Amino acid sequence: MALPVVDLRSDTVTQPTAEMRQAMADAVVGDDVYREDPTVNALEDAFAERVGKQAALFVPSGTMGNQLALRVLTRPGDLVVAGARQHLVIYENAASARNAEVQLHTVDDADGTIDPAAVSWALDAGAHHQPHVGLVCVENTHMPANGAVWPLDLLEELAARCRTSAIPIHMDGARLWHAEVATGVSMATLAGGATTVMCCLSKGLCAPVGSLLAGPDDAIGAARIERSRLGGGMRQAGVIAAAGIVAMGSMVDRLAEDHSRARRLAETAAERWPDGGLDPAAVRTNIVVFRHCDAPGLLAHLDAHGIKAGTIAPGMVRMVTHHDIDDDGIARTCRALATAP
Repeated sequence: MALPVVDLRSDTVTQPTAEMRQAMADAVVGDDVYREDPTVNALEDAFAERVGKQAALFVPSGTMGNQLALRVLTRPGDLVVAGARQHLVIYENAASARNAEVQLHTVDDADGTIDPAAVSWALDAGAHHQPHVGLVCVENTHMPANGAVWPLDLLEELAARCRTSAIPIHMDGARLWHAEVATGVSMATLAGGATTVMCCLSKGLCAPVGSLLAGPDDAIGAARIERSRLGGGMRQAGVIAAAGIVAMGSMVDRLAEDHSRARRLAETAAERWPDGGLDPAAVRTNIVVFRHCDAPGLLAHLDAHGIKAGTIAPGMVRMVTHHDIDDDGIARTCRALATAP
């Protein structure tokens, strides 16, 4: 009998839990476009409270949540300061130019954070005939940097600098749940300096679909209009929102297991390829990224052992742990990595 596939391509490949499926079947629904779906309303209210914001909006995807933030917090022609490897910069098909008509000013984010001094330079440059900065974006956790978590003091320093110039911050917190578990700092505190924050229910928490954008009442009201313009009204969406409620209630604390398993993968990969740029001590959440001179060959080797991994850039391999990967799957992957070319 063939062993089950160990799918480490992403934490979006998970199956909904039995509790989620039951909640979806039993969900009380209404037309969310009329704001009459009680399950969606309950999900939005619970998320807003969890991240310390006035209101929240349920959207189909994290990308839509990020794009809505850009649309409501900027004006066409604004400059948006963001890390060079952030999701909204390189993994959203240049949607910021298409949807919000903004220009990106990217800064170094090799360690997963951006230097407040680099942001200050961009803000100050507006007084020297350079474009006006309308928004600063951060990503927490930062996927390409092994799911790096922003230090709270650095977030607070950046927020203080932006407040001085009345510049909003949007936090792409697709995996902010992981940051909370890794640090013991609440999501509300981590997102405290951000005007808006987006989190995914389908990355790590096993919900089948959906993300949430939270922020001030006026920003979320405007985002609701922009969601309609993007075709994001989902009618009886309580069917999927029910899974999100379960995800927030029962799937966050267990993320510590994923973090521990990712560290085991990182230790094996770093030992096998010491020049791969991977420091296991830097892997605090559920993502492992490293360089490999023949990434396609490595993926083929893993596939031959019933293991799926992926790439995020030429020569950059990624493995992501999640609910559907157990200790046996990690052990199989470590053995395959140890014998890889």
